[in-house]
This record gives sequence, C-alpha cells and structure tokens, in this order.
Amino acid sequence: MPARLYGVRPSKGAVPLILHLHGGAFTGGTLDCGAYIAALLAEAGAVVVSADYPLACEHPFPFALTAAFGALSALYSRRAEFAGRNAPLYVAGEESGGNLAAGLAMMARDQQAPPLAGQILISPMLDPSLATASLRAAEAGTCGCKWADGWQTYLGSPEKAAHPYAAPLASSRLQGLPPALVVSAQDCPMRDESARYACALEKAGVAAELHILPGPTHWPESISAPPEKPEKPESWAEAMRILFSRFFESSRPRRRKPAPAVL
Repeated sequence: MPARLYGVRPSKGAVPLILHLHGGAFTGGTLDCGAYIAALLAEAGAVVVSADYPLACEHPFPFALTAAFGALSALYSRRAEFAGRNAPLYVAGEESGGNLAAGLAMMARDQQAPPLAGQILISPMLDPSLATASLRAAEAGTCGCKWADGWQTYLGSPEKAAHPYAAPLASSRLQGLPPALVVSAQDCPMRDESARYACALEKAGVAAELHILPGPTHWPESISAPPEKPEKPESWAEAMRILFSRFFESSRPRRRKPAPAVL
C-alpha cells in the first residue's frame, strides 16, 4: 500500500504515531488529497503515515478496511522505528477516510490488537441513509450526488449497510472504543452525522470530543483539495492544529507511577 511519512522521529522519548486515511467518497482521493490534514497532524506533534488505500471502484467493502487494518498492525509492530519506543498509536481520517478510521477502531477493539490511544474523525461519512438536515441543506444525499454514489459503490449491496464496520453510526455496540476527537464544520454536509456519532460514543461511555467549526469552510472539498488548489484558510487550519495537539495530550496513555515503598 503506497504511503507518505510526515513528521520526525524524536531523538528521545516518543510522539503519537498516526495511520491517516484520505477522503474521496470511497471512489476517489489520493495521497495529495490527504496531504493537508496529514501535515497539520504532524505539525501538532505526531508522526503520520498517510496511506493510499484501495478504492471501492475495484474493491468494495470490506477490502479497503481489511487492507488498512493490515497496515495498522504493521505500523504498530514498527512504532519504535517511526515514532519512538512505546509510541501511542492513533487512527485518523477525513470524510470516507474518517469512515475507515472509525471502522479500524472497532476492528482493533474486537480483535484486542493493536491497542489504540485514540481516533480522529474529521467530518466522517458514517451513515449511508444520507437523510440528515446538513446533507439536505447542501442539496446532496439523493441518487446521483457523489456521496450517494460513493456509498453505493463501497457497499456493493444494500445488506452491507447493516454492518457496523461499514456504517459505524448504525452500530449498537460502541463500548470499549478508544477516545475520539470528532471535528466537523457548520457548513459541512457531514456535520449532523459527525455530531450524532460523537453523541452515541459518549452515551456508550467512550470519551468523545465534538467540535463544530464556524463556516464558511467549504468542507469537505477544501480539506481534500490537492496542492495546486488555493491555500486553505488559516482560520480553521490553526484551530485544527490546536485541537489535534490538545487531543494528543489528553488521550496519551500515562505511565503509572510506582507505589511508594512501605517500610
């Protein structure tokens, strides 16, 4: 699986190590499209491996998810090489990549490996019903829009929409998932499903942060615009860096201090 590396391994200690997955409605997107978010994660203090997962046009569910899980497991086994000994491992993604990141968190929980410190979901595609108010406001969600077509191609058949790894928002078992940072924007079509998932995680006892950035942001298109497109607005870029940095600090596993000796 082609991938790009962002960030620098520290000379001492360890930093967060992230498997990042780009957007593209399951049928498009490239490493270039994921470059901006991957760079922001690295600027927030992480080492980021951004992976170019197989697209649904040729490989419908669960091919991309299974391939990404293999990459996540391999990354965990090499975490000392990339980010330092005992580096905490995260998954992150935007739009369709956010769907895959949420699915990976479920797979890691169910297989009890690799251990994840957290999941970062940026306007994730989580609900194939496409019936939210934010999607209707964007005049999207009906047959023929890129997200509807992307879901249809990714799932392959209607019954796959009931699988929790494919449609995490429909899952009835969210307990035991790693802490989540869920970020969307006021003008993003995926705003409502992002908020609903953060709420569902919280109700299941998962530590979940939800942040809705003010518009206009032109998400998710502006998140995944390739480098030749105009520069992204620094207003939300700086906000994202701060959110990432704070999440790393709050979710990072703490070493237990040894109990004092009893004389």
